[in-house]
Formats: sequence, C-alpha cells, structure tokens
Amino acid sequence: MAASRELFTSRWALVLAALGMAVGTGNIWRFPRVAAANGGGAFLIPWVAALFLWSIPILMVEFALGKRSRRGPIGAFAVMLGPGKAWMGGFVGICTLAIMFYYSVVAGWCLRYFFLTLQGPLAEDAEVVWTAFAGSGSWWPVLFHGLALALGLGIISRGVVGGIEKANRILIPALFVLLVVAAARAVTLPGAGRGLEFLFHADLSRLSDVKVWLEALTQSAWSTGAGWGLILTYASYMRRRDGVALNSIIAGLGNNSASLLAAIAIVPTVFAFLPGEEAMEVMNAGNNGLAFIWIPRLFADMPGGRVFAPVFFLALAVAALSSLIAMLELGVRLLMDGGMSRRRGIILVGLVAFLMGIPSALSMAVFNNQDWVWGVGLLISGLLVAVAALCYGVDRFRRECINDSGTDFKVGPWLNVVLAVVIPLEFAAMLSWWFYQSITSYDPAGWWQPFHVFSVGTCLAQWGMVLALLFLFNSRLARWSTR
Repeated sequence: MAASRELFTSRWALVLAALGMAVGTGNIWRFPRVAAANGGGAFLIPWVAALFLWSIPILMVEFALGKRSRRGPIGAFAVMLGPGKAWMGGFVGICTLAIMFYYSVVAGWCLRYFFLTLQGPLAEDAEVVWTAFAGSGSWWPVLFHGLALALGLGIISRGVVGGIEKANRILIPALFVLLVVAAARAVTLPGAGRGLEFLFHADLSRLSDVKVWLEALTQSAWSTGAGWGLILTYASYMRRRDGVALNSIIAGLGNNSASLLAAIAIVPTVFAFLPGEEAMEVMNAGNNGLAFIWIPRLFADMPGGRVFAPVFFLALAVAALSSLIAMLELGVRLLMDGGMSRRRGIILVGLVAFLMGIPSALSMAVFNNQDWVWGVGLLISGLLVAVAALCYGVDRFRRECINDSGTDFKVGPWLNVVLAVVIPLEFAAMLSWWFYQSITSYDPAGWWQPFHVFSVGTCLAQWGMVLALLFLFNSRLARWSTR
C-alpha cells in the first residue's frame, strides 16, 4: 500500500481543510433561498435530520476509505473493495471533476464581483452588469475562471502542509468572521426582525409536505460535500491516530453553522428593504439572481452598504476558493496515485480544467446543463460511497475502519441501518424527485431529449457515457491507481 508523502500536522488542520471543502457557495447563495422557499424554520428540522441520516454517515465512510487506503477515490475503492470496483471510485472522481470545470467559473464570478463592489455600489445597474458580464458571451468570465484556477493551483502546488493546510488556516477563520460581520449588520437593519421571524418561525404544518423533506435532504447532500470524494482525498493525508467519527461530525455541524450564518446575513437584509411578497420573489430568484443581481441592489440601499457589499462577495469568493482547492487536489491525487509527480499533475489538471471550463464560462446554457447533470449525479456518488461500506461488509466496515484504534468514540450499530437501508431509500426518493421535477416542470415537452438543458435524457446520456468508459477501462484504472 502506497503511503502519502505528507500528512496534516494536527486534527484541527484536517478539520479546517474539511470545512473548507464543505463550505462553499451553496451555503451562501442556495441555502438561504431554499430555506426561505420551504417554510423557513420548518425547513430546518428535516435539514438537521438529513445531516445525521445522509451526510455525516457518508462522510464517515469517506474518511475511513481515505485513511485506510492512502489513495484518492479510484485507488481507495480498488484497494478496499477489490480491483473490480475501481469504476465506482471513478464515477465519484469524474462527477466531482465535472463539477470543478464549472465551479471554477463560479469562483471567478465571485472574484469579479468582489473587485466590482470595491469600486462602488452597483445599485440599479446590477442586472445590466450581470448580463454584460456573464450573459453576453463576454470573455471576462474566462479570464476570471483562469484566475480562480491559478489561485487554487498555486496553493496546492505548495503541498498538503505548506499549501492546503496553511491556506485553510487563513481562509476558514476569515470566512466565518466575514459571515459573522455580515450577519451582525443584517440583524441590526430596521425591519430585519421580519426576516428573522420568517427564517426561524416553524410552521409545523409544513412538515407534512414531502417536498420540504426532499429539498432539505438534497440541500444537505449537496452542501456538506458528502459523497464528492473530497473528504476521502483529504483523509488520505490524515494521521493514523486521528479518529473518523468526530471529524465527520465537526465537519457536518460546521457546514450547517456556516449556512445558518449566511441565511441570517441574507434573509433579514431582503426583508428589511422589500415588502413581504416581493421579498419572497427575490428569495426565489435563483442562485445567480439572488447573489449577483438582488444582493448588490440591496447593499446599495443599505447604510454602510459600500463596505458590506465587498464583505459579502469576499466571503463568497473565499468559500468558493476553499472548495475549489479540494476539487483540484482530488484531480492531482488521482494522477499521483498512478505515479505522476505533484508538479506534473498540477500542470495537467490545471490545463484540462481551464479548457473544459471555457464552455461554461461562455454559455449559461452549458453551465446550467452541467450543473444539472452533475449536481444530480452527486446523489449517485453518495450512494456509491454507502455501497462501498456494504461491499466491504457494513458491520465489519464500522468496526474495523470507523471504530479503529484512533477513534474518539465508537459508532454504534445504528450506522449499519443508515448505510444499508436509510441511504438507499433516500437516494431513490431524491433521484425520483429531481427527475419528476424535470418531467413536470423544467422540460415537460422534451424531458427525454439528451441535448436539452434540464432533461432526464441529458443526465442518462452523460452518466451512461461515463459509466460505459469506466466499465471498459476498469482493469486499467485499477492497475493505475494501485501502483
């Protein structure tokens, strides 16, 4: 078994890296919007339940796979489950890399808006600015996509300790400070109480709505990074004496804390400046509409908004960059498992990521399609991680890999039930829900078309091509990743 060249120097270095992986733009722009649209306080109940019934169990399996195998996703599945299962790790890795190709575009948007808001409020020009920047085929998004990649690659080029660990020691505390500052300002705005009441008042009757539960489950699955293979990659650098269970719980709770801070910063701000009905329309404006059109407008009206707008977009950029670092490291780790040097791996990953991200930078249709296909694909990745424990023997995996000698506390047999029964049922419910949305709402006339943006057909076509290639080259992947 190959050993990692570097290890995180402490538990907290690993935890900060895990938080950097988990806390991304979805915490800041998606969670407040989805929570507001699904009952506010009522939404928080199934959202917390999903943390313990999907996210944390999958994070535990990822931590254990990486720690035991000392490899990235493909090598971890091949070593722990046998070479015939390399394709499973391959799908996890490819799904996350496909997301990275457009996520770096998002990171570029955040950097661009940070610089724009430093120059002054966008006010009524916010929609014009956004359309001119991202919606007109301009090459500016390509430039900032490249800048985001360059920043991320520069960090991981310094290695695990000198790059990833040091960067997250700065980025994650800074991110939480920025979110606290933004939240503190939001709750002191006149009329902010309406937003806080909306966010935290629990109308328990909403819990009878299946949609609320499915949205909460999906938000937790996407936001925590469970099943992405990123924690698995970072865990390949963790010390043997560091436990799996507590690290998983800290990462999950830290991610949810960041989401709540973001919601406290955004929802009261929206309600402070807009009537209730219009506020709800804004909260349903979509990720891009909320973050890049409405938030700049609202900050322009806020006393001190010239200061707090850059604070918000700096927080957004830091969150995006910390997650991008983890995605880039996953790509490099996959190549290093095959014997490539870190330096060559960084050059190859950077070149491929830049070229593959250009279509999403130039076309919102391509961006939306990739976000749809591989965002839903992450649900498959999460299932595959749970299946890895089942293939190993779920009780044996819990005893040998999670409750190993370095654990802080023993995880009980409840985890067996969650991995073997609850997570497959949750997966079936979530995948059915999103396909149902495509068939009934997103693209009723062309849901089966493989070239439509939000169709079921495009998901099945792209997943099918990837899986066919993985099955075809499974043996080579297994040999490559276990050298």
